[in-house]
Amino acid sequence: MRWTGFLGRGASALAAVLLLQACGGSAPSEPIRAEDPGAPRAWALESEDLGEQLRSVPGLTVLLDVWLSETTKDTRFFILDYEQPTDHQHPEGERFRQRMTLLYRYRPGPTPVVLHTLGYELTPTPSQSEPTRLLAAHELRVEHRYFGTSRPASLDWKRLTIEQAAADHHRIVQALRPLLGDGRWLSTGISKGGQAATYHRHFYPDDVEATVAYVTPNVRGETDVRAVRFLETVGTDASCRERLRAIQRAALTRREELLPFAAGLAASTGTTFDVLGLDRALEFAVLELPYYFWMLRSQALCPTIPVPDAPASALFDFLQGHTYFIDSFGDAGLQSLAPYFYQAATQLGALRYAEHHLHGLLRYPRQDRPAHLPPLGVQKRFDVTAMLRVGHWVRNAGQRMLFLYGEDDPWTSTPFEVRASNDALRLVVPRGNHGARLAQLPEPERTAALERLFQWAGLAPSAARQSLPVPEADTLPQEDSLEPAHRPL
Repeated sequence: MRWTGFLGRGASALAAVLLLQACGGSAPSEPIRAEDPGAPRAWALESEDLGEQLRSVPGLTVLLDVWLSETTKDTRFFILDYEQPTDHQHPEGERFRQRMTLLYRYRPGPTPVVLHTLGYELTPTPSQSEPTRLLAAHELRVEHRYFGTSRPASLDWKRLTIEQAAADHHRIVQALRPLLGDGRWLSTGISKGGQAATYHRHFYPDDVEATVAYVTPNVRGETDVRAVRFLETVGTDASCRERLRAIQRAALTRREELLPFAAGLAASTGTTFDVLGLDRALEFAVLELPYYFWMLRSQALCPTIPVPDAPASALFDFLQGHTYFIDSFGDAGLQSLAPYFYQAATQLGALRYAEHHLHGLLRYPRQDRPAHLPPLGVQKRFDVTAMLRVGHWVRNAGQRMLFLYGEDDPWTSTPFEVRASNDALRLVVPRGNHGARLAQLPEPERTAALERLFQWAGLAPSAARQSLPVPEADTLPQEDSLEPAHRPL
């Protein structure tokens, strides 16, 4: 999508910034509270201009400051870098710069602030999450540590933990809360970003008023078997599930026919497969096919599944089209996701892939798991208690939290549990996938969810009705319905 229509004369500045490359625990159940000599402190806001105020924050660099409309000048967009300790327990040590964007609306009265925690890298272009659009809020979007430009020079993997990431978000809230008005703060995130928002609330529950987490799993163990059971009943058409299993068996039985097509695609795109090798990459794609299909597609596409004796080119095209073979299993894609694989192998966990129906056809059984993926040569010791602690806190103490899931999304097999007595709720979009949104909920759940959101934001719940149905067009685009498709979460 091109952004010149939104940025006007700021477009060239944004293009230049996109070329920049920024240079670069405590007790597990407790937040990191080490004294930081560089921590944010109150300072006099001598200027009324937000740009000047941001430039006065210690450790904060403004990379871009533009009006999205030179005519109305009612929405301002910033790209920011904020200096963070690599290890919040030892803030005197190495530091890195964490990339953020700020979408600021000039509105009368208190305006809510949505802290959008990403689970991966940030695309520094103007867009807004669903809560931001519904509430007409400011949005502060934060790249996750170790992704994109937010990478410490040392790349010390031991500092990539949920505790350290939560401390990143805590320092950002402390630093920017005095500048962004008197509106209530809420947090949101999608998938792994929703996990980051949930962990932030777990360690620093009072930083924001409420959290809206989309398609956010709470995995049990290094590989969660609940996903295997989920795929045995997903959807309403048993024949669709069997067609997917049949094409998996056909692809592995005929792998020697499919491999030349994989090699040809790799050669035409310049993709290397040194980490997995083509044969293992093809097998992993076959294993993950049903998960990708239900996560990103729907039962409506079941008629497009090729029959087992279809030409090898048709089998491979279907496999590549749904698993994004090059991006998901090639070296570049795997290396870009190394921080995710490390987190999944040490704290987050992952879904287990169903193998029982492929007995005798697998050459690499039980190898498709984060511990066997980049970063290679790095110790990955799984902490079985990390997700149990977070899940226990959400269920028993998580106040004002909304978890939204898609009914057919395999990640819905591992949901967070909530209690209504905590003013928390969990909702499911019927036949929804990993792109589930509040706007897709049926009535009366949709109106009830939005009224709760407006109440948490300190706005009149009746205003939520004016936001329904959610408009098709807006001054700013909503974020993509799904994070980039090659991501496993």
